[in-house]
Amino acid sequence: MENKYDSLMLKNQLCFPIYLCSKEIIRKYTPWLEEIGLTYTQYIVMMYFWEKGKSNVIDIGKALLLDSSTLTPLLKKLENKGYITRIRSSIDERRLDVELTEKGKKLKDKAIDIPKKMGKCLDLSEEDAKTLCGLMYKILMNVERSE
Repeated sequence: MENKYDSLMLKNQLCFPIYLCSKEIIRKYTPWLEEIGLTYTQYIVMMYFWEKGKSNVIDIGKALLLDSSTLTPLLKKLENKGYITRIRSSIDERRLDVELTEKGKKLKDKAIDIPKKMGKCLDLSEEDAKTLCGLMYKILMNVERSE
């Protein structure tokens, strides 16, 4: 017999294992990121720059789903570490352009093995990893679309 509260059980929640996985994966990243002086959020910002190069705060926020109240202090910390520079756009002074410094570009070499180390921890086949990644992006798109 089904209880009317079954839908509220943790084991029946998709969000709960996603939350736990996210929390534990970030915890696993921490020692490797500490070696290169980054938090997880700083790491994803740096990966964005290593991929895209120069960008602006609005585009960074959209790509990483970070609001300006989270992104602004994060960028300031990365700038204080010497990894990025923030420059007012000469075209539109309301826009803040951001780009990697040489030090930020060199940090990429120090981070190169982190994804491989993480992959070993997850112990997923390449096919399973691609499937999971695809499903997670599908969830993100559906959530964004529903807003």
